[in-house]
Amino acid sequence: MANHKSAKKRIRHTAAVTVVNNDRRSRARTFIKKIEVAVAGGDKVAAAAALKEAQPEMMRGVSKGAFHKNTISRKISRLSASIKAMA
Repeated sequence: MANHKSAKKRIRHTAAVTVVNNDRRSRARTFIKKIEVAVAGGDKVAAAAALKEAQPEMMRGVSKGAFHKNTISRKISRLSASIKAMA
């Protein structure tokens, strides 16, 4: 257990940030799942709309530090490719 005042505060701060980051990650994963369900269902229009809706939320997770930039870039790229391949 931390003994210094600043260390105790850091523990509180980290706990609060962790909760926010977990919510952001969960929200992004939900958006990704919606895209994957639309792709699996063969609905190209719905999948494209879901991707357009998900991209800002995913990139917001990057800017807030919940995800690494390359991770989200890779996921967006793969989702886009799967939608494009639906022809």
